Amino acid sequence: MSQSIGQKFTPLKLLKFAFPSMVMMVFMSLYQVVDGIFISRLVGSRALSAANIVYPPISVLFAVGVMIATGGSALVSKELGEKKEKEAREDFTFLVVAGLVCSLLLMGIVVFSGDALYYLLGANKELIGYCREYLVIVMYFAPAAMLQMIFQSFFVAAGKPHLGLAVTVLAGITNAVLDYVFMGIADMGIMGAALATGIGQVIPAVIGCIFFLQKNKELHFCRFVPDFAKLGQACFNGASEMVTNISNAVITYLFNIIMMKLIGEDGVAAITIILYSQFMFNSLYMGFSMGTAPVISFNYGAKNEEEVRKITKICKRFVIGSSIGVTILSFLLADFVTMVFVTRGSAVYDLTVEGFILFSISYLFSGYNIFTSSYFTALSDGKTSALISFSRTFVCIVASLMILPQLWGIYGVWLAIPLAELVTVGLCIVCRKRAVRK
Repeated sequence: MSQSIGQKFTPLKLLKFAFPSMVMMVFMSLYQVVDGIFISRLVGSRALSAANIVYPPISVLFAVGVMIATGGSALVSKELGEKKEKEAREDFTFLVVAGLVCSLLLMGIVVFSGDALYYLLGANKELIGYCREYLVIVMYFAPAAMLQMIFQSFFVAAGKPHLGLAVTVLAGITNAVLDYVFMGIADMGIMGAALATGIGQVIPAVIGCIFFLQKNKELHFCRFVPDFAKLGQACFNGASEMVTNISNAVITYLFNIIMMKLIGEDGVAAITIILYSQFMFNSLYMGFSMGTAPVISFNYGAKNEEEVRKITKICKRFVIGSSIGVTILSFLLADFVTMVFVTRGSAVYDLTVEGFILFSISYLFSGYNIFTSSYFTALSDGKTSALISFSRTFVCIVASLMILPQLWGIYGVWLAIPLAELVTVGLCIVCRKRAVRK
């Protein structure tokens, strides 16, 4: 394993190494996107709005999982680079157990909260039935979702990114097929979408357990003594990724409230489609960062400073160049992506296409911001990473949403994310220059 993340990387080798994680994250984003397509086409735009309204609790689950996964994999990869294999295995096992406990606690909170939670999230009487059916079933699969997120990062740390890709593709195909079976053939409505998503998450969770139970692997489950200091270190180091997901929950809530006030349910459906698309495009950079972070962490732990600088330079060139391509692609695909969800000529269609084009400006900047935050996580600088993520995904966006819609109405909603990403680029540049001086 160590030969895999510890090898000398050329630009092509690094991209090939990160590619499985990139595809894996895109497929993960497709879980939600495919659900949205089937919900919109087979159940209706009202159900699509409901799925977005209940997304914040799901995002909190993702936040905890990503925090443990990214912060923990950086910690464990660094220990492997320092030749502390036994300590790495014990910490890995404890982090997995801690993640499972957190998922069970979150599941209990959501399931027993009742309808008060849905009204708090912005649902009305017409949507609350859809909200209840979808969220409760999704949360019953919370432990499987948690294991999937944790294993994705540790497959890379174990030098097996292709295995992570394979199980994610398998899970994604299963999810899509079951969406059609449950919502189309069985006519189960939005409940079928939730059930399909949960079953899809079980597949990588089970395969990951089987893989890490094998004692002949350098990274595997073992007996451990709970080390809460290490858990705290991993959580602090992965705080930026947690902040990103928690902020996504808050931002989704604000978008829903603002759009419901400005336009109504059609506005919520339109922003739902655009946020699905954002999640899918940004997942490319989340996957790239996930695939390269263990490499940076390993070389950082092994004191290979020159290799760290070389890898970072390759990453920056890829992110900046591909961001331009992604932005152009999103402009060209605005009409096509919208038609996948809703019929051309409908009110939701017109709103979405208009918003999609303005919103796509954000892709020029988001890739660089995502990678820079991950870079500091890989260097065990959780403080700087959290600062960037919190500023990008919360402070700047909330400020934009509070100000721009008041000035420009619906156009202010579409431009809130692009402005927030642009401001964050400036912060990233300042943090990188400060790190170079150190």
